[in-house]
Amino acid sequence: MRLKPRDTKFFDLFSVAGANIATATALLREFVTAPTEERAELARRMHEAEHAGDEATHAIIGQLDRSFITPFDREDIYRLAVRLDDVVDYMDAAVDLTTLYNPEALPPKVEPLVEVLVQCAKLTADAMPRLATLRNLTDFWVRINELENEADQIYRRLLQFLFDGSHDPLTVMKLKEIVDQLESAADAFEHVADVVHSIAVKES
Repeated sequence: MRLKPRDTKFFDLFSVAGANIATATALLREFVTAPTEERAELARRMHEAEHAGDEATHAIIGQLDRSFITPFDREDIYRLAVRLDDVVDYMDAAVDLTTLYNPEALPPKVEPLVEVLVQCAKLTADAMPRLATLRNLTDFWVRINELENEADQIYRRLLQFLFDGSHDPLTVMKLKEIVDQLESAADAFEHVADVVHSIAVKES
């Protein structure tokens, strides 16, 4: 039977990362509906959230390097830290590309896709503290999987909109880059849930 550490450092750090994801997703929601003149400031705040995510990841990995005994497999701790970081990275990339390309408007289906990400973020932030007991997590990975499927459906409708022949090729290319990052963020949430599921199975 593997020894378990009594302290909560890892769980506290994962909770910080989860809360930061919720903050970043709220910024993303605000960004996609904001007037073009407000995008630069929101992008700056998103980049701060991305930097905070990096710091959370470094803190987890630093704690991993210093810990002789860990609450679950070291590899899983590392994977979860990186997967959580990926979520904010993709959202930050979407915001950065939108700021650079500065389209007058984003495709109409972007807002529903972002709302899916908001739901994923809340579920993820709520799940992170429960890693301490690994209880009541089944609904988390099941629901994240459902939301990721919903995001895929919205993404396909976005592609249909972009390639319907009514947009010039350069605009299509720019908007698709932005949309691809948002879809990758949805995938990243599912990857987080997959790691949590794997941890729960190993520790059961």
